[in-house]
Amino acid sequence: MKTPNGFQTSSPMEQGRIASVLLDEIPPQTPVPITPDRTAAPEWVANAGVLWERRRLLVRVAAISLLLSLLLAFLLPKQYKSSAQIMPPSNPSMGTAMLAALAGRALGGMNGISSLAGSLLGGNNSTALFVSLLRSGTIADRLIDRFHLQSVYHKRYRVDTAKHLARETTISDDKKSGVITITVEDTDPRRARDLAQGYLDELNLMVNRTSISSARQERVFIEKRLQKVKADLEVAQQQMSQFSSTHATIDIKEQTRAMVDAASRLQAQMILEQANLDSVRQIYGDGNVRVRATEARIAALQAQLSKMSGSSAPLSAEQTTQSEDKGGTGTSNELYPPLRQLPRLAVPYADLYRQVQVQETVFELLTQQYELARIQEAKDVPVVGVIDSPGIPEKKSFPPRLLLALILTVIAISVAAALLLAWQRWLHISPSDPRKVLAQQIYATLPSTLPRRRPRVGAAS
Repeated sequence: MKTPNGFQTSSPMEQGRIASVLLDEIPPQTPVPITPDRTAAPEWVANAGVLWERRRLLVRVAAISLLLSLLLAFLLPKQYKSSAQIMPPSNPSMGTAMLAALAGRALGGMNGISSLAGSLLGGNNSTALFVSLLRSGTIADRLIDRFHLQSVYHKRYRVDTAKHLARETTISDDKKSGVITITVEDTDPRRARDLAQGYLDELNLMVNRTSISSARQERVFIEKRLQKVKADLEVAQQQMSQFSSTHATIDIKEQTRAMVDAASRLQAQMILEQANLDSVRQIYGDGNVRVRATEARIAALQAQLSKMSGSSAPLSAEQTTQSEDKGGTGTSNELYPPLRQLPRLAVPYADLYRQVQVQETVFELLTQQYELARIQEAKDVPVVGVIDSPGIPEKKSFPPRLLLALILTVIAISVAAALLLAWQRWLHISPSDPRKVLAQQIYATLPSTLPRRRPRVGAAS
């Protein structure tokens, strides 16, 4: 067989026979081991080459992710933060501590010394107490009811609403200065300000309501005791006034002195009139007008003296006789009690007077102690000192749109690059590799294991 160049060639069968003869004549050689190429490029260069080949795809991914992230950033609602700073009450001064000690001393004994020592040593940690109160469920429930946060946060249960409010609220304290900072975040700047102010208001109410200091307990006890003593004093005064009105006793000592002076003057006038009667009787005789006039004056003085002296009968019998004579009123029309009854009236009068004086003294002491207890209670109740009141925020605190868009774009590019490199590695794995074989088997059997969608009844029609 000739070629176009004029050479003679054999048939294909002859060529195969010749090749087999040549192969048989070649002696067997030892296989040469393959050594790795030490001048091959590093792995990162290969990865960079893959990414450079797919640069157009990465650019498209970056552009699409940037647009989507900007859209997402502008769709997110704005968040506003409003902050308030409060200062817990400091330790009482020396003057206030001394006043508390005096109040305790007035109440008796070692209570004043212990109060003074507790005030000077500093007492409990009010900063930690205030932080715990601000994080309590009571304040959260009141804020939920006050601002209708269930509808604002679109929550069905109060528990979820309280958790959402706790996530939106940050309460921190400075360990050195003790200043507490309350920060509330919300989509509405005015509601954020109102919630921060609501925390301050509810804290004040809770502190005033749950104050159970010793001064408050003492004040409550003294207040009840003061009401009881005041009622007893009124009863004692009414009894004394009734006794004085019945027996015409205003002041037994002064009345006795006045009665004795009046009786001595009457006695002196009677002695003078008696001497005058004797002299007139000797001159004019018994039937003279002057004698009868003098006798009449002596009889009047004697009646007044007898009336002033009174009877020594028991007081109850005399009152019974007077009530029968006066129409059953039980009281006498005399301006002063009889002289003979003054010693008998002095004993019940002194008893009533002593009761009134005792109740008045106790009432005065309790009034002083009550005022001191109120001062001590006002000192013990912690007062929230507001350093910075919450205001309406002017700038949003979240989201940072540009930063968020850049971060999402970088994440999208990184994920795309990782997927490209993973796919390139997958392509270079040998088909006989057990890992690739296992992955292909799983991929092949995966659709059969997934639940198939049942066709709807009306689909065929």
